[in-house]
Amino acid sequence: MTKILGIVKENKLIPQDLWVKFISGMENSFDSLETNKERAKRELAEAIINAVKKRITAKVGVFFSGGVDSSLISFILKKLNCNFTCYTVGIENSDDIEWAKKIAKEYGFNFKYKILSLDEFESVVKNVVKLLNDADIVKVSVGSVLYAAGKLALANGDNALFGGIGSEEIFAGYQRHEIALQNNDFEALHKECWNGLKNMWGRDLARDFAIAKHLGLELRTPFLDKEMVKAAMNIHPMFKIDKDNKKIILREAAEFIGLKKEFAWRKKQAAQYGSNFVNGIEKLAKKNGFKFKKDYLQSLLMK
Repeated sequence: MTKILGIVKENKLIPQDLWVKFISGMENSFDSLETNKERAKRELAEAIINAVKKRITAKVGVFFSGGVDSSLISFILKKLNCNFTCYTVGIENSDDIEWAKKIAKEYGFNFKYKILSLDEFESVVKNVVKLLNDADIVKVSVGSVLYAAGKLALANGDNALFGGIGSEEIFAGYQRHEIALQNNDFEALHKECWNGLKNMWGRDLARDFAIAKHLGLELRTPFLDKEMVKAAMNIHPMFKIDKDNKKIILREAAEFIGLKKEFAWRKKQAAQYGSNFVNGIEKLAKKNGFKFKKDYLQSLLMK
């Protein structure tokens, strides 16, 4: 059974209006936010550990990109003496695979990775386009990471997988959060984090749930845990982002929990770039006689 705690009921993704209602029910006032950084860090660390702990079963996997989200989840699982395996996918020259190898070796994580050939990657892309019935480059490239990593995990006997979805929203990890912060408008940034959470259903959840259901995966999403969201969104956004870094308080909490600074502060590209899958789609487009990636993906919808 596919399940995302709190998001899936009776093996179905909750409707978009219920998701928005769920998020809106937690929304808080900008004037009430925590401005004591040390207290915020401690409370956040506790919330992350609890969110991971409540999603543990006898054997689990982790979608492992070597970024702070998946590295911290894996580090916590290791501290809790869990039986887990990390899974990483990419094509040639994938930055995520190189970092994942390094971190897995440092901490002795069980680790499996796969460098897909262009033909293998093409098969994944075709399946994802058909499954999503969508040729959007971001949805297809990110979805392909989930699909390929999910297949790798299933081949190893893991169908319950932890992922970092939601972290970018609650810790201001996107470029639109930088834009919202222009002129040091932290209230606008706080509002953008809430809006991003509400909009996740159409942008992320529907995509990931469709792929997970098709493959028979259970997605474990600690960063979307209700208490986790409340803890993160109670923190003043001045602790989340500045002109040089994003997700600052999360990185500091990761260090507080014990993750090495080098790994907590890795500046990671989005999944579609870290896996090098966007570059792969460009190669496939050229191979199939298309000038633009979008036209190649669109052609797959017609088949």
